[in-house]
Amino acid sequence: MPQSSRDRVVKKLQRKKACVIGAGPNGLAAAIVLALAGLEVEVFEAESQPGGAARTMELTLPGFHHDFGSAVHPMAAGSPFFTTLPLQDYGLEWIHSPAPLAHPMDDGTAVLLERNFDDAEAALGKDGAVWRGLMEPLATQWEELTEDILRPLLGLPRHPILLARFGMDALPSANFVARRRFRTERARALFAGLAAHSFLRLDQPLSASFGMVMAVSAHAVGWPIPRGGSQSITNALSGYLAALGGRIHTSTRIESFHQVPACDLTLCDLTPRQLLHLSDEKFSASYRSQLKEYRYGPGVFKMDYALASPIPWKATDCLLAATVHVGGTMQEIAASEAAMSQGRIAERPFVLVAQPTLFDSTRAPEGKHIAWAYCHVPNGSNVDCLESLENQIERFAPGFRDCVLARRVFAPANLEAMDANLVGGDIGGGSVDMRQFLFRPTWRQYSTSANDVYLCSSSTPPGGAVHGMCGYNAAQMALRRLKNN
Repeated sequence: MPQSSRDRVVKKLQRKKACVIGAGPNGLAAAIVLALAGLEVEVFEAESQPGGAARTMELTLPGFHHDFGSAVHPMAAGSPFFTTLPLQDYGLEWIHSPAPLAHPMDDGTAVLLERNFDDAEAALGKDGAVWRGLMEPLATQWEELTEDILRPLLGLPRHPILLARFGMDALPSANFVARRRFRTERARALFAGLAAHSFLRLDQPLSASFGMVMAVSAHAVGWPIPRGGSQSITNALSGYLAALGGRIHTSTRIESFHQVPACDLTLCDLTPRQLLHLSDEKFSASYRSQLKEYRYGPGVFKMDYALASPIPWKATDCLLAATVHVGGTMQEIAASEAAMSQGRIAERPFVLVAQPTLFDSTRAPEGKHIAWAYCHVPNGSNVDCLESLENQIERFAPGFRDCVLARRVFAPANLEAMDANLVGGDIGGGSVDMRQFLFRPTWRQYSTSANDVYLCSSSTPPGGAVHGMCGYNAAQMALRRLKNN
């Protein structure tokens, strides 16, 4: 575009205004994209604290700072958008534990997912060379890979050969990939735990994709925690947005589009259910009908702990990782996820544990610790999973309960009460099975039937996790259309 034409576009956008509903990572990412383009931007957040699921609060005892939602952030550290922003200038500091992940076994040892490929190959023994051959070509091209897997799906890939290589082991089920690729139970268990981040049964197509992305990210960018908690990510995004002239209004719940100030664009960091609540007949009947058919995924039952000491893992290697997957063998993890898909809770649920104070002492009083844990449950479940969740941790860390100073229970309804986007405890913004993989939440993806309203939440591609790419993609689409009008 000639310089004169670019200048006219910039001047045109500088006279425009955008409103963003929701100050989660995607809403803030969208707001930053719009502000960088020269628009006047206002963000409206229902809660008193911005961040959505990326908030840090004293949830148990004074001085113990817990992450309300996400705690460990490979996708934020490896985000194609966040990595272009000067977030370190606004206080964001990443802390890497010696190993990204530990997976304890019943024999008293743990499988460590090492970031370095030489170490990973040695740790995985007979499966080390296979693991390296599977993950290293993708990890060394992480930036190119994420350009394709974190963008809208209905377009030509920028790196088709790389994407095809990824797809060979991403599209099948996790069970199929684990049995075809790995010979040892330890490597299979490790991959099963990674794949269980999908919230899918491990015999479902696409479940392997999460195992692949989580494993590759561990090698490419690590699984870091932000110093001070996930709120540090939100604070850095908010601070940068403020430097660009954007404004955030907290404790401002938008119940109707009539409450939104006059503007040229409205971007909604909301799931379909909240968007329908705002519609006021703004959307066509067919679009509203499509949103009503959107399916939410399973929920989580989450626990936050204030601890007198670190978790007493039998396998001391677990103390090297900020994240621990508690689930035993691949068969046990598969059974846990299958039970959830059938509306039941497994007796031995797969439990994800984060232990940030082993590496960030600012999160608790001196000598004390915090832990964060959750298991997967059917959407909206009201089953009390406290005993079964803690039994699983005790199985691999006898004496864990003796370390607990205080605990806070978050059943699905509690999570949704603190963040309306977590419908039924669904932390991923909707089911990610094949039926919703391409068209999420509808064939329009970010756009709606109203030409000035866009959706930018985790209910749009590429889905859940703190990477901001849903907001980035939506804002880029909105800008292109605004420039052409």
